Amino acid sequence: MRKLRTRSLSISEARLVLRGYEHNAEKLDAGSIDDVLDDFCRRGYLDDAILAGQLVTSGVERKGQGRIALSRALSQRGIPRDVIDAALGELPDDDAERALEYARTKARGMSRLDGDTALRRLVGQLSRRGYNGSVAMTAAKTALAEASFGRPPTGVRFVDSD
Repeated sequence: MRKLRTRSLSISEARLVLRGYEHNAEKLDAGSIDDVLDDFCRRGYLDDAILAGQLVTSGVERKGQGRIALSRALSQRGIPRDVIDAALGELPDDDAERALEYARTKARGMSRLDGDTALRRLVGQLSRRGYNGSVAMTAAKTALAEASFGRPPTGVRFVDSD
């Protein structure tokens, strides 16, 4: 219960916590662990589907993550593949829009870099956020083009004089 007070756990994580739990210098056996987990699930303390939904929502809204990163994060928490697929299935298919939105925020800060370096860094950031290569490249190019539009050209400027 102390672990559940600090953060939500998946059933798999709760099982690991209970395996390490000792009561009167004795570890819990597998049957006791299953009984505790069943009781917690019945009471609603543990629910992988709800946890997956919360993690997907926070990953998208707060972290700007793509499907790949979300899937990886849910797998690391021990959530079953069918629950992960169901949670990701509820997401709208707007990875390209979310990637572009994230890229726009980062592109503004890359104005001092040359084009190739900025593109490489931005594609890397998007890839680490879980966007596939083509989505990351398209979003990065679009955001960098938008960020440089309206900026005064650099370098020598020749003007006609009399």
